[in-house]
Amino acid sequence: PMHWQAYGENVWGLTACDGPGPARQRYDGAERRFFKYAARGVGLDRIIDDGTIAPTAAVSSLPFAPEIVLPATLEMYHRFGAPLYSTYGFRDAFNPSFRSPPNSQPPAPEQSPAGWVDPDYLGIDQGPIVAMIENYRSDLVWRVMRGNAYLRRGLERAGFQGGWLGQPR
Repeated sequence: PMHWQAYGENVWGLTACDGPGPARQRYDGAERRFFKYAARGVGLDRIIDDGTIAPTAAVSSLPFAPEIVLPATLEMYHRFGAPLYSTYGFRDAFNPSFRSPPNSQPPAPEQSPAGWVDPDYLGIDQGPIVAMIENYRSDLVWRVMRGNAYLRRGLERAGFQGGWLGQPR
């Protein structure tokens, strides 16, 4: 979408995350707006897409679509390497289309050949990555959830039915 650099079959992930803004830059022949923290993606009344990619959006989808998530995870890891994946795993977000202004000396520490890379690891994004990798591996999260009587009763009272809720306790 919007011809952002690196977007593709195996580089994706739109969700609320940090970004390189607030800033405006020319990109692909047009002035583009880059946001700081924003809920990126398609909303009811607008689309917020500034080329920022959040690995958690892809990796946390692993139990639902491993056939597309595993290649995406490996592509981001291998293609962008150490600036994006470091001591604690994937950083919160990156934007290969965003560049520091040419006269900024020294370059901002979060800049890399992959574009802007968030220096942060946010727990709200790291948690789902860890939980969903384990869920894909062992079904642990869903097993614990299915065994929780309070959660089951709450879902049933909210009108949910079918799936594991239709199975005997």
